[in-house]
Amino acid sequence: MPQLDFALWPPQLIWLLICFTALYVIMVRVALPRISTVIEQRRDRIAGDLDQARELRDKSEKARADYEEALQEARARAHSIAQETRDKLNALTERQRAMGEATLTSKLADAEARIAESKNQAMAKLDDIAAETATALIGKLIGSGVSEAKVNKAVKALHQSGGDADG
Repeated sequence: MPQLDFALWPPQLIWLLICFTALYVIMVRVALPRISTVIEQRRDRIAGDLDQARELRDKSEKARADYEEALQEARARAHSIAQETRDKLNALTERQRAMGEATLTSKLADAEARIAESKNQAMAKLDDIAAETATALIGKLIGSGVSEAKVNKAVKALHQSGGDADG
């Protein structure tokens, strides 16, 4: 085997040195610049992607803050509209209640006036009815007629004394 022959080693070492030097030159001049270019492009793309991601994150945070602000404003507007509606409904209810109370008070006063008038009319007729009833009872009990004037006078006297039947 020639590689084990020590006499052939120096030319083999020279060829080995030539091949490694050629390979080194090819790697340094051709392959490594291409690889470093690809690595640099990749690094630039990653940096660009990171910048774009930061930019998008900032935009999304701003959009979220705008959304939160708009939501807060909408809640405040809704609350004020609800409060305004409650106030209007309370005022309307209060007006209707006051009108209802006024109507009921008016009807109650009219009813009380009619009741008082009916009572007065009944009281005015009560003396006449009492006199007629007393005349009829006396006529049936005694059998003789009593003058209506005397019975009316007695009923009025009894009515004025407060209805005390002892006198």
